Order: sequence, then structure tokens, then C-alpha cells
Amino acid sequence: MGFRDEAAGYFHKAVKLNPDFNDAKENFYRVANWLVERWHFIMLNDTKRNMIYNAAIQKAVCLGSKSVLDIGAGTGILSMFAKKAGAHSVYACELSKTMYELACDVVAANKMEGGIKLLHMKSLDIEIPKHIPERVSLVVTETVDAGLFGEGIVESLIHAWEHLLLQPKTKDEHGNCEKYGKVIPASAVIFGMAVECAEIRRHHRVGVKDIAGIHLPTNVKFQSPAYSSVDTEETIEPYTTEKMSRVPGGYLALTERFEIMTVDFNNLEELKSLATKKPDKISIPVKKEGILDAIVVWFVLQLDDEHSLSTSPSEETCWEQAVYPVQDLADYWIKPGDHVMMEVSCQECYLRIQSISVLGLECEMDVAKSFTKSKGLLSLGNEAELCSALANLQTSKPDAIEQTCVLESMEIALLNNIPYHEGFKMAMRKVLSSLTPEKLCQAMDTHCQNNEMGSGTGQNNTVQSTPEPFYVLDVSEGFSILPIIAGTLGQVKPYSSVEKDQHRIALDLISEANHFSKETLEFWLRHVEDESAVLQRPKSDKLWSIIILDVIEPSGLIQQEIMEKAAISRCLLQSGGKIFPQYVLMFGLLVESQTLVEESAVQGTERTLGLNIAPFINQFQVPIRVFLDLSSLPCIPLSKPVELLRLDLMTPYLNISNREVKVHICKSGKVTAIPFWYHMYLDEEIRLDTSSEASHWKQAAVVLDNPIQVEMGEELVLSVEHHKSNVSITVKQ
Repeated sequence: MGFRDEAAGYFHKAVKLNPDFNDAKENFYRVANWLVERWHFIMLNDTKRNMIYNAAIQKAVCLGSKSVLDIGAGTGILSMFAKKAGAHSVYACELSKTMYELACDVVAANKMEGGIKLLHMKSLDIEIPKHIPERVSLVVTETVDAGLFGEGIVESLIHAWEHLLLQPKTKDEHGNCEKYGKVIPASAVIFGMAVECAEIRRHHRVGVKDIAGIHLPTNVKFQSPAYSSVDTEETIEPYTTEKMSRVPGGYLALTERFEIMTVDFNNLEELKSLATKKPDKISIPVKKEGILDAIVVWFVLQLDDEHSLSTSPSEETCWEQAVYPVQDLADYWIKPGDHVMMEVSCQECYLRIQSISVLGLECEMDVAKSFTKSKGLLSLGNEAELCSALANLQTSKPDAIEQTCVLESMEIALLNNIPYHEGFKMAMRKVLSSLTPEKLCQAMDTHCQNNEMGSGTGQNNTVQSTPEPFYVLDVSEGFSILPIIAGTLGQVKPYSSVEKDQHRIALDLISEANHFSKETLEFWLRHVEDESAVLQRPKSDKLWSIIILDVIEPSGLIQQEIMEKAAISRCLLQSGGKIFPQYVLMFGLLVESQTLVEESAVQGTERTLGLNIAPFINQFQVPIRVFLDLSSLPCIPLSKPVELLRLDLMTPYLNISNREVKVHICKSGKVTAIPFWYHMYLDEEIRLDTSSEASHWKQAAVVLDNPIQVEMGEELVLSVEHHKSNVSITVKQ
């Protein structure tokens, strides 16, 4: 219902009241990120970052900045640095209710509640003297994201300079800093680099023309949200983020690093002009040939004239980098002599890199490769585009319609996943072939409706009357072309459960391009009164031949309520019909990974420079880390993969809710985590591996509270429990 923080808070309370309440525990693990985002743990464990911020704050306070406001206080660590440095008055504001309450506990535990006034509010709402008695001499903040401006630092500092800070010191003035205002960080320099990266490419560009025999027409353009955000009404980050040092398959720098812009946080006029300034045009020479996939962005945060922090991919840092995927170029291959052109600006609190194009050496003035849209299209919102596409559907020839279809990066990676689609096609063909003789006998006995006939080939049409089609229902989450693939397999009536209109238009256009009659593909939600009752019969007297379920979330967890969905699905299948996948095997292995430990919990007081923060924030640690790339995760495998669990969707009596698994140790070390993934069996022969290179799924891992020392040759026993869609893995001592 949109109240994510509140829901997460209630789940947290339920778990505190009853730690054995599995449903509450599972829901809390899934929503804990909304309460306390994972980067809090990673940042608090970054000793270098803590030391540099502490040193800069200490220096400012020693020079006379004795009254301090901490904007976006989080756990309150910067406020406590200021208090320890000798600041007389420290104010800290935090918008998140959970983080505010956490900061109150942390400040009290460190015996500073008398010296730090915590405010549960936005800095933009602070008024003098209502909330703080007078203007302060120092603002400290770390409200910066991977793209620097995304957490509203510009807006909050403009407000701070106008309403909360003392006037800045001019160059000629000398004297006590207490009389003047200043900000930490003082300034920032933003850098960029053009890169080739197959992993980014497969998540942001559909690189295939044909998928399991289905042709993707040129009039359907797929884009990821990062590219299309300019045209949408809601503000979406115009970039994604990646830890480039850990991106699977690595990356190749195609240009030298280049400076994008500098910003002085101590200059009010400069901050005000940022949002209104016309975009700067930048031209960057290409140094290496390759495929232009993205512009990767990072920054150097200059805290003062002496202390700085870099978020560069080459640094050991807690930061990820901002990634601006390149889309819609006529040709992505670039070489030395070419120039990558772009426009950069700071609009709506985001760093925007737009109008990326390539200027070739052969024709310096030719910007034919530019992917900038016509001005008319730029002003169209999604709704207007949709209306235009709908109007075209009714009035124009199919080749005249152009539909932009915005897909999540995981959905684009799924479209690029050829083994997935080929596997489903083979498995569906086998099921439908096994049902065909039964259908033909049925057709001889009864008169069937002629208008239900599918358009595919491969069906024996010697029978006079048209047999009933096979009914196939795809209830995958998000965009899926499996129903269209099913439609090519004979007399099939496929139903798609996609919800978004733009996705339906795209599927209709793909169907038309593959010469399907208009009536072949149906959108099931139009036939269902209650969306929660998606699983029901196609007709009062008919059953489904195939039901496709989404068993694994892109994050690497099992979908919630999947066993309940499977139970309903089994009742809706015709004799010989199948659910896909028919069963799933879960695999895992034991690893030693300091990275996973540090990303899951704050490690003692040493990392936080003696401040007692760990016990409070670690209440929000979750034992399962999701969205992992096992192929690039820094870890040492201590065992071979083992089968942990079997989930059977077709024959539920084979499922076991508790089992013990013996794991043979093949390398001595400390077990800190158990990464896991799945093999999805569409039938006994066709399986999909969620850890494969082509997989659109990520992996997950159970992180142990306490590492376990193991020696080569030993055996460790894991206890695996399965309750609904929640799987818990613990080490049996």
C-alpha cells in the first residue's frame, strides 16, 4: 500500500515480540532494507572514511566552528565526532523515523545525549529559534549518493546557507571561525569514464533480434528506466549503481578519466546556479577501441583543504559508482580518433548525462550516430506516448507504429537470456506433443468452436472440425514473451498476465510482426475480476495445459507464496498438463568472505573509532544477503556445491520441510557464509541454472552470526528448514 517504512517497522516489532514467528521474520528480512539501508553497515565499517571525516570535523572545531548542524544524521556518527572534538552545541536532523530512534539510542549509549539535540525532521523544515536557537558556524553532511546530488545535498545546502548558517568568510577576512559559516564537505569534483562492459550491456540493451524463433521488430524499442527517466512524470534516478571493481566479467576503459564538473558547497550563488545552468557540452577523445556501453561516474569529496575522499572504482572504498548506460546509438563500436560527446547538467537534484553521441574521425561534423530524440518526442510524457501508440494501433498500419517499452534492467537481462527461452520452448513443445493424440480424439467426437483456432503451424489439420486449443497461462512477474513463444507451437491459446499497458502494446506489436492473428494472445488480467485470483480456469468447462509460475525472485530468493500458487495450479491442470518449472533444486556451498561479513553487520567499535554503534544498528542486520553476483564475490570456497533442498511443484508429497545435509570440507578456513542458487527443472531433462553466466537472476547468501573454523577433511552438518517460501539454513553444532 506504499507504507513500506511502517510495514517494516511493524514486522520488526513482531519479530522482537516473538523471535520464532517465521512469517514475520521472513517479511522483516525482505523489507529491512527500507528501514535501514545496507550501505549504513558498509559505510560504518569503512575506517578510512570515518577517520577522514573525523579529522576534518576536528580541525574545523579546533579553528573555532563550535556550533554544528549535522544534516541527514543517520546513526549520529558525525555529530558525535563534532561533540568529541569540543563543539559547544550540536544539532542533528534525520528524516527516517527508524534512523532517528536509532540515533537517539546510539547518542545515549555514548553518553552524549546532553550535548547533541536530535531532530526528527527534514533540514528544510528547521526554523530559528523554533528548533535551533541561532545560526550555526558549521554544517556537516554526507547526504551524497553515487551520483553525488541524488540525496538532495544542493537543495539542503541552499536552504542552510539562507536560513541556518552564519555568513561565509570572505577571502580577505581573518579572525575567529565561530563568526562565519562553513560546510563539510567544502567541494567536490565529479569524474567520468566511457567503458565497455558486457554485464552492463546485457542489463540495459536488448542485444538479440530473435528469441527462440520470435522476431523482435524494429518498431518496438526497449529502454531501461535509467535512460527513459527524462520523459517520465515521476523522477527516477537517471543512473544505476555498480561496484565496478566487482562487476562480473570486468570492464574496459575506452577513454581516460575526464572531469565532468566541480561544485563549491561553500558558495551559495554557485549552488543556486547549478539547477538553472544550461547543460555543458563535453567532448572526450577515445583511447581504446571497443563497444560503448556506459559512462561510469565517481567523485572526489574535498572535506577541507587537507582532507578528501574518493569514490573512484580504483580505490578501496565503501562507495559504488554511478552508471549511465548508453542506449539507442546507431553504432556502438568506437575507436581511437573518435570523440564521445555528451551534455551534463544538474536538474531536479540529479546529475544528468544526456545526448550521448559519437563523432567519428572520418566525418567530424557528422553526428548521425546521435541518439538524441526529436524535440517533439522529448516533451511527451509516458501517458502521451501511450495514447499516441493506442491511437496508432487503431488507425495506422502495423509498421507505422513505434512503441517505446520501458523494462527493468532484470527484464532486459531476461530478454537477452537465450537458454531460458529455448529451454521453455522445448519443454512446452514436449508437453503439447504428449497431449495432442488425446486432443485429436476429442475433436472427432465433439464439435468445437471454429473461432478459437490458433495461428501456429505444426498441428495435424486433417480432422474436419477444429479441435479446442491448448490453454497456456504465463503468470511470470513482469514482462515475458513466453506466451508468444507458446503461440508458435500449434493450436495454442496463450494468456499473458502482464499488467502495464505499454507492455501489452509491445507484446501485441511483437505478435503482429510474427504474423499471429490479433486474437491469438490474450491478456488474462482483462478476464479476471479480482487480480489476486489470477489462478482460475480459462473457461468454466476447460482447464490449463501449461501454467508458468515465477518461482525465483531476481534477488535470488524464493518467491513468496509460491507453494500456495503451485497447489492451486495443480487443481487447474488438464490431465497430462504441467506446471513450469516442475521442480527446483537449491544448491549451496561454504565460503569464507570478509566482504559479506562487513556488508551485513558493523564490526565492533574499532571501525567506528571507539564509538558504540554496532549493537544498535546490528539489530537490523538480516542473515540473508540478496542480489549477489557469486562469480565476482570476493570469497574463498571451502567446500564443493551440495544440494540443500528440493521444491517439487508437481508432486508435493516429495517435499521435505526439514533435512540435514552433510558438507565435506575441501579447504581449511573460516566459514562466514553459505551462498545459494537454484537449478529449475522444466522437466527431467531441461533445466535452467540461476547462477549461469546468461542468468538474469542474482544469487543470495546466508551470513553466519559467528564464523566457524573448519579443517580440510572435516564434515559440517547443515540444517535446512523450509516453511512456505522461507528457507532457513543453519549450521548444526
